[in-house]
Amino acid sequence: MVEVVTIAGNKNALGSEAQHLPKRPGKKMRTLLDTSPTASSTPAGNGTSPGISICAPGSPLLNAPALNFLAGLARQFEKRRRALLGRRADRQRDFDAGAFPTFLASTADVRDAEWRVASIPRDLVDRRVEITGPVDRKMVINALNSGAQVYMADFEDSHSPPWQGTIDGQINFRDAVAGTIEFRTADKHYTLNPSVATLMVRPRGWHLVERHVTVDGEPISASLFDFGLFFFHNVKALTAKGSAPYFYLPKLESHLEARLWNDVFVAAQDALGIPRGTIRATVLIETIAAAFEMDEILYELREHSAGLNCGRWDYIFSFIKKFRSRPEFVLPDRARVTMDRHFLKSYVDLLIRTCHRRGIHAMGGMAAQIPIKGDAAANAKALDKVWQDKIREVNAGHDGTWVAHPGLVPVASGAFASLAASHQLAVLRDDVHVQPRDLLTVPDGEITEAGLRTNIDVGIQYLESWLRGVGCVPIYNLMEDAATAEISRSQVWQWVRHGAHLSNGRAVTEPLVQSIIAEEMDTKQLHGGRFDLAADLFNELMTGSDFPEFLTLVAYEHLD
Repeated sequence: MVEVVTIAGNKNALGSEAQHLPKRPGKKMRTLLDTSPTASSTPAGNGTSPGISICAPGSPLLNAPALNFLAGLARQFEKRRRALLGRRADRQRDFDAGAFPTFLASTADVRDAEWRVASIPRDLVDRRVEITGPVDRKMVINALNSGAQVYMADFEDSHSPPWQGTIDGQINFRDAVAGTIEFRTADKHYTLNPSVATLMVRPRGWHLVERHVTVDGEPISASLFDFGLFFFHNVKALTAKGSAPYFYLPKLESHLEARLWNDVFVAAQDALGIPRGTIRATVLIETIAAAFEMDEILYELREHSAGLNCGRWDYIFSFIKKFRSRPEFVLPDRARVTMDRHFLKSYVDLLIRTCHRRGIHAMGGMAAQIPIKGDAAANAKALDKVWQDKIREVNAGHDGTWVAHPGLVPVASGAFASLAASHQLAVLRDDVHVQPRDLLTVPDGEITEAGLRTNIDVGIQYLESWLRGVGCVPIYNLMEDAATAEISRSQVWQWVRHGAHLSNGRAVTEPLVQSIIAEEMDTKQLHGGRFDLAADLFNELMTGSDFPEFLTLVAYEHLD
């Protein structure tokens, strides 16, 4: 059995472990701006706003008031963002030294107390099916028209962030909120239906920057850029329609990171004269560290919370990454790490119990399968896997789920149609009593040559697409994004690092990995485009002595 020990707190400007959850100050936070935004659409060039520089083509969205707003966020919160990233590194050193995460003793009062988050907005009550995807114009229209209750528009794992693609996404959201978005091809005209899904936006994570915009000489946080630009340009239009700015928050590793987001929300709302609590956000529990702080994360965001989501693929990646130095945490083939495994089932059960106790949605995750054209039998098999996955979520007590393709909306809708209401908030799951060891139980299973080849093959294909600006890619009838590519590269790194053996007896070594790269690229004819660069980068990610925290940090240096 795994020994569970407490990780020592990192005492810095963020406060010690004993100071994690102070009462909120009664006084208002200082505002970011002295004036409200204007309707100006004058493009801003370098130097339009003091201390702000844009080293890329301009956009009407980047007018002086918007840039001042973004700069205010950066100046107020950048120091804390960097300190929290430093805290992540400190915790990783603890994990490498033999520590494990556990439920914090210093926040036991928060977990034990009876409290609830703010009441649910009308257009977020029914979230039985949420479609997710990148932010290109056609996708935005199709997703809003898909019949899903919610569209989670993604600047994160399914988005490759070249400058123009990121700015175009913001323009698409502005037009979608205004109801004027359209898209034409040679033979089709795409417009919005009279009734569309509720829009939620996922900004990039705290670890990423938007290098094309600097504030006082430093790149702006990509989280603040994505959030701030969307909020600034759309909050008034959304509230006028009876909705509000809704977000998904990715890759949080502690309640302190949730606190930072909450303070950003408060500052942004105050700056534009928007009532506090207008913003709502669902946090993706997709790191092993955050799984031990679910109550605390909801508590920090309680005025702005829209629940939690099981981000299963990044969660598996985090499980590998955080314990990468530990040979006893070597995982089997990715295909064998399924949601019925004890550590994943425990995480799901705990998330549902936590959310429903606090009166808010517990959202399910993404099945990897997508519809298959031209093969009825294969398509039926794929849809059945999606159906079974969604029925599992219904039976567990989830309030809704994710799909990655409009063709899967009817499947997921059918599974969740069995609910007596539009959610399952009354399913309290008092039967759940998860202990730290439940979340840390390593699944058993084989490592096969086929699994190794799949990780290498799919990872290179995905990374090549990402380097061309495409962040969501169907490969072998599965939808791949940055999270699944992270699993692929981290598993191979782990197998090489710890001398794992395949089921056929071969050791997983750097020369074996490199020989399979060459074989897969030759047999699959992975040539042209950016395949050579993708193969070189992925080889380094799989076999290098260092373990980069995120592959997107490495690959971003090669984007326009």
